[in-house]
Amino acid sequence: MDIGVIGVGNILLMDEGVGPKVVEILRKNYKFEPDIELIDGGTLGLELLPYIEKYKKIILIDIVDFHKEPGYIGVLKGEEIPPYLKTKLSLHHVGIQDLLEVARLMDFMPEEVVLVGIQPEIIDIGLDLSETLAGKINKLIDEVLKILGSWGIKCVLQSHQK
Repeated sequence: MDIGVIGVGNILLMDEGVGPKVVEILRKNYKFEPDIELIDGGTLGLELLPYIEKYKKIILIDIVDFHKEPGYIGVLKGEEIPPYLKTKLSLHHVGIQDLLEVARLMDFMPEEVVLVGIQPEIIDIGLDLSETLAGKINKLIDEVLKILGSWGIKCVLQSHQK
């Protein structure tokens, strides 16, 4: 497998958990050809370095402070990513910025790194996404699928019939 999709965030802090939730939905509802790896990166930060080293192409899914309205979705590529991660929305964001910087220093950077981000509305204790982000999660998934498609990955919606 040359492609990894990593959802990062803390699922105990409402919108902060959008990355892992997207990965869970992708894992449950889609089949990918050729196969890709879907990773719940949680709040692992630098512990994700082996994944960064392993793949040629990576999609990171996370909340990002775009300084826009809640639910705004943005796609950042390569060198566009680090400036957006300098604004800490939660503790794990330092980990992602550090992760990419360490990967660069160690010459582990994949050919392509894409961050699919969404502006959060609520970061507070809770397991559910805010109504705004819950309403945008399918659009966020569509952005990920669009990138995978541009990389030659066939994304097939699974039917869950028994």
